[in-house]
Amino acid sequence: MMPCPALDEFQIGWICALPIEAAAAQEIFDETFGALEEQDDADSNIYTLGRIGRHYVVLTCLGGNYGMTSATTAANHMTRTFSKSLRIGLLVGIGGGIPSAAHDMRLGDIVVSHPTGTCGGVIQCHVGKIERDGKLIRTGSLNSPPRLLLAAAAQMRAAELTDDPCYPSYIEEIIQRSSRTRQTFCRPSQESDRLFHSQYEHPTGEATCEGCSAEREVEREERHHEPLPHYGIIASGNIIKHGGTRDRIQRETGALCFEMEATGLMIGSIAGIYYFSSCLLRQRIARIRTSWPGVARREIGGYLQNTDWGAQRQKAQK
Repeated sequence: MMPCPALDEFQIGWICALPIEAAAAQEIFDETFGALEEQDDADSNIYTLGRIGRHYVVLTCLGGNYGMTSATTAANHMTRTFSKSLRIGLLVGIGGGIPSAAHDMRLGDIVVSHPTGTCGGVIQCHVGKIERDGKLIRTGSLNSPPRLLLAAAAQMRAAELTDDPCYPSYIEEIIQRSSRTRQTFCRPSQESDRLFHSQYEHPTGEATCEGCSAEREVEREERHHEPLPHYGIIASGNIIKHGGTRDRIQRETGALCFEMEATGLMIGSIAGIYYFSSCLLRQRIARIRTSWPGVARREIGGYLQNTDWGAQRQKAQK
C-alpha cells in the first residue's frame, strides 16, 4: 500500500448509503490508502482514502443508516476533519427511475443532478406547505452543485456527442477483477429490465416481480448499447413504490429519479437506476447496478481541472 498523502491533499468527498455502494466505490479507486487513523473528536464517520486519476478522494458510508438526515450528518462530520481541503462533495448511490417520453430510462442508467429551470438539481419532494385543497406546494430546493463540477459535467456531455465514453471499460474492469466481483457486479439479462404501466398494482407481499403480469408491461425496443447518463432534477424524499404517484411527481417537478439521502446537502448527486419507483425493490438488481453510478463519478472526475484549490482559498482570504 502506498504512503497516505497529507489530509490537505484530499479535496473530493464521496458519501454513499449502503455497504455494497462503498464496495463498488473502492473498486473504482486507482490506489487505496486504507482507513484514516486520526480525525476530529466529534467526527463519527469511518473513512477510506484513495485516489482516482489525479484526484485524492475521501469515502464514507452511512452503513445502511440511510434517510433524509443521515447524509447531512455525515457531510457535516466530514467537513470537520477535512475542513482545510475539501472542495467538492458527491452523493453517489442508487435511486428509483422515472421513465418518460423524453427519457428512455433503463435499469442501470445514471442520473446526474443538474440545474433545471429554477431548481438547483435536487428538489425536496416531500417538503412544502399544504394549500386549502390539500395540494402540497413544494418549497424545498437545494442550491446548485459547485461551478467547477457543473463545468466538468458540461465537458462530459459535449464529449458524449462525438466520443465513445470510458465508463463501459471501467465497468468491465471492475466485473472481471475477481470471481466475487463477477458474482456481485455482473450485468443481468435484459429480461430483468421490466417496466409496467403506472396504473398496474403490483401484488403485495411478493419479494420480486416474477409473478407480475406480463400483459401489463410497457413494450419497449431492445437496447444494445451501454447504460446512458441523464442530466436533470433528482427528487429527494421518501421511497416511492407506486406508479401513479411517481408519474404525478414527475409532472409537477420534472424529476428524473427519486432517492432518499440528498435532502439537506448542497453537493452533486449521482444515482444509478435500479428500479422504476412503481414496484418492488429487487435486491439482485440493486447489488449489480451499484458500480455504475460510481464509474460515472470517475468519468466526470476526468474532466475536473487539476486546480490548486488551496492556493485559490488563500488568495480569496487575503
